[in-house]
Amino acid sequence: MAIGKLYNSHDGQFLAGVEYRFYDESPQNWWGELTLTEYRRLKDGDGFVIELADGRQGRCFLKKRVNKAVQGLLPLYCYHFKGNEELK
Repeated sequence: MAIGKLYNSHDGQFLAGVEYRFYDESPQNWWGELTLTEYRRLKDGDGFVIELADGRQGRCFLKKRVNKAVQGLLPLYCYHFKGNEELK
């Protein structure tokens, strides 16, 4: 998995570090899964910008997929991300 960053697209505020994996990296329709590197509550929906390990960025939509909770620890969620504009 690659390491990246997640930002709020409305104000550019850094939200969390992420580990991500692409399943399709087409120029206009890319998607994959990501996990936050620290505990943070995020709402499903658009309004996020993902910064990839190579410095490219793109707006994306998140949808919570799986709870990877371990008893006694804060839960880390797996999110499906999808973007429909070119990564720049």
